[in-house]
Order: sequence, then C-alpha cells, then structure tokens
Amino acid sequence: MRQVLMMQILKRIPVKQVLTAASRQKLTEQFEQDYLRLKQECEQLWFEQKKLEKKQEFSKMEVEKRFSAEIQKRKDKMKRAEHLLGQLEILPDDSELVIDEVDSIVTVEAGDRYEERMLDPQIIIKDGIVIRAR
Repeated sequence: MRQVLMMQILKRIPVKQVLTAASRQKLTEQFEQDYLRLKQECEQLWFEQKKLEKKQEFSKMEVEKRFSAEIQKRKDKMKRAEHLLGQLEILPDDSELVIDEVDSIVTVEAGDRYEERMLDPQIIIKDGIVIRAR
C-alpha cells in the first residue's frame, strides 16, 4: 500500500475588486466610513490614555506604550484607507484594486508542482459577485 503525502498550507491571498461606477461609489463610502471610525477610535484611545495616566496606580510610561501601539495600528489603517481612496480617484473602470486579503488553505500533495500550487492565487470580485477564484 502506497502512502500519500499531503499537506495543507495556510496562505494569504488578495481579494481584488474590478472597478465599476457602482463599486467605486460603494468602496468610496466604505473607505471614508472606515477612516472616520478609525479616527474616532484614535481619539477615544487618546482620551482613555490621558485618563489612566492621571491615576497613580498605573505607570505613565507603560500606559503610553500600550496605547501608542493601539493608536499606531489604527493610524496605519487610516493611511491604507487614504491610499485606497486615492487609487479610486485615479484608476480607470475595469481596473483591479486589492481591497482585502484572506487566508486560504492550499493542499499540496506528493507529485504536485509546488510553484504551480502556490502561483498567484487570488479572488476577483465585480459588483459583489466573484468572477474568478484561482
């Protein structure tokens, strides 16, 4: 009896949106909402940080370190939203814009060509419908 060697690999793959007038409008609204939500979260975190720094039971440096990391994560996401909004303004219709990344399980078996199994997997969406997944 022959033993089959198989492995499943977790791989991040891009989700791309084909730009149309409808998707451009929807994405613009989504990215603007994301930006505003993240900005509010930064303001709330900053407020909480200042409140905790005034309490004697917490080290000011430790509080600042913890909150700074969380605020920076949100600022990075805000920069991404700004970048995507900029891309929406300059890219023509039918262009593909990476809007997300998802985890995918890739199964690799003995005898597979590794490069082919790992070659450029992606999900392409047009107006909310998956038109290609490879």
